[in-house]
Amino acid sequence: MKKTLTGYPLSGKHWLLPMLTLICLMTVDLATAQKNTTAFQSAKCRNLFREAGYGQAAIDKKVKQAYYDVFEGPNKVYFEVGDTMAYVSDVKNHDARTEGLSYGMMIAVQLDKKDVFDRIWRWSKKYLQHQSGPREAYFAWSINAQTMKKNSEGSASDGELYYITSLLFAANKWGNNTGINYYGEARRILDAMWKKDGTGNIYNLINTEHKQISFVPEGSNYNWTDPSYHLPAFYEVWTAYAKDGHEQFYKACADTSRVFLHRACHPVTGLNADYTEFSGKPHDTRWSPSAFRYDSWRVPMNIAMDYTWSGKDKAWQEDYAKRFQGFLRSKGMDTYDDQFNLDGSRPEFILQAGPVKKLRHSIGLVSTSATLSLISKEKNSLDFVHALWKAKLEPFDDGYFDPYYDGIMYLFGLMHLSGKYQIIQPQTH
Repeated sequence: MKKTLTGYPLSGKHWLLPMLTLICLMTVDLATAQKNTTAFQSAKCRNLFREAGYGQAAIDKKVKQAYYDVFEGPNKVYFEVGDTMAYVSDVKNHDARTEGLSYGMMIAVQLDKKDVFDRIWRWSKKYLQHQSGPREAYFAWSINAQTMKKNSEGSASDGELYYITSLLFAANKWGNNTGINYYGEARRILDAMWKKDGTGNIYNLINTEHKQISFVPEGSNYNWTDPSYHLPAFYEVWTAYAKDGHEQFYKACADTSRVFLHRACHPVTGLNADYTEFSGKPHDTRWSPSAFRYDSWRVPMNIAMDYTWSGKDKAWQEDYAKRFQGFLRSKGMDTYDDQFNLDGSRPEFILQAGPVKKLRHSIGLVSTSATLSLISKEKNSLDFVHALWKAKLEPFDDGYFDPYYDGIMYLFGLMHLSGKYQIIQPQTH
């Protein structure tokens, strides 16, 4: 007589009780697994605007309007060139940079704007990507879009990070047979990255000793970092979809970035410096003593993304969200500034935006701080969601207006809180 793993025979009425028990146990295990499934596996992100009481039609309209303002309206930062190309411009600084170009591609793939994605990629490839030499496959980070003169030949590592991830998402969403081999283009950057060994003073985007992204993969700038470049969620995407044989390294980088952020963020305020050593200690530069400034606005958004997509550091991230939003609230929900010393005091040096040097209550920071409500367990955290909903992408009273950085952070914030910024998994047809 055959026996089951429980020892009961598979004959007569004796099988019923153990089988029912086994089914119940399997059901419990399945429920537990489903409860613990991250958004990376389910590809579903919360629509926090809906949870906050806003109607879906109004939410869709708000995201659509923000996209129009940034990409199509009278103050747009997206400009088409001929029939097949386009660029995104930091209009206040009169250049196009890999930061905004790759952000534009991420927005386009998330919102299913294939023509916009393809145009930006073709322009980036033609005018900014190095096709030979020690920098081969890397990008010049800034160019004058009118004269087409590069302001720098070197890379800013976050641009490549966004290019690679958005290309992998495009491959998953649209396939690789519609005019651009997105996966092939992503792999070209990654494969070239792994060949950079210091020849010509050019290195891997990621400092391989410290497993942290470099500020610039060139010279001494390879040996320090920018906390806003730390995107553990993107490394998880590379682990799943790059398939280049470096999966374990990317996993280690994701974990290292999470630990790094623990060190880089102030234990009371949650604020981080724009630039740091790999230890998290602030790193001053020739253009700015390091404090919480424009680059740093992205850190809360990046942490919220990792919480939503990966769910691997929830306890610390929930505490961080409480500290960060709590600090901003203490400065006044409608009045907090956009630059601080890490202890929350006012910095003596104010980093100017374009030609303007002034502290403001900037919509960019309003937007990224609101994404932390995806993490926060505090009852009043929805105040930040409502603040973003009420915010308007328009000039300040004194005429200052930044439709580029403020505008893109605003659009990113709306996308995150409406569930429209997701891990794009391979499509099944």
